[in-house]
Amino acid sequence: MLEIRENELDADTYLMLRNKVGWAKLSRKQAEYALKNALYSICVYLDGRPVGMGRIVGDGAVVSYIQDLVVVPEAQKCNIGGCILDKLIEYVKGITEPGTRMMLCLMCAKGREQFYLHHGFTARPTDGLGPGMIIYIDK
Repeated sequence: MLEIRENELDADTYLMLRNKVGWAKLSRKQAEYALKNALYSICVYLDGRPVGMGRIVGDGAVVSYIQDLVVVPEAQKCNIGGCILDKLIEYVKGITEPGTRMMLCLMCAKGREQFYLHHGFTARPTDGLGPGMIIYIDK
């Protein structure tokens, strides 16, 4: 049975799911702060076991970002990622003020472009939009 829990993602589950997909290790303090400052989070459970998550970060008025969309390898190809993405988009639609536009952005993992294109996202660059940019700050 598939269950979705909103705004209950805890640091242990967050770190475990990130680890399962081989993402960079975070400190517990980083994980707790990231979760505390997210606008919205969901965690998907399959038969009581966490198998996916997603977060929305941003200002919640002009721009929001999909962050940490994760589905563990053994649960991929079961439309769990699509379910997470739909819930994240639904949340952003719900906080967008009537008569305005909210920019919903993400940094796509290499090889996952088709997944997001299929859900209506635009790959950059385009004629009017430059490439996404990133810098990592190491300390």
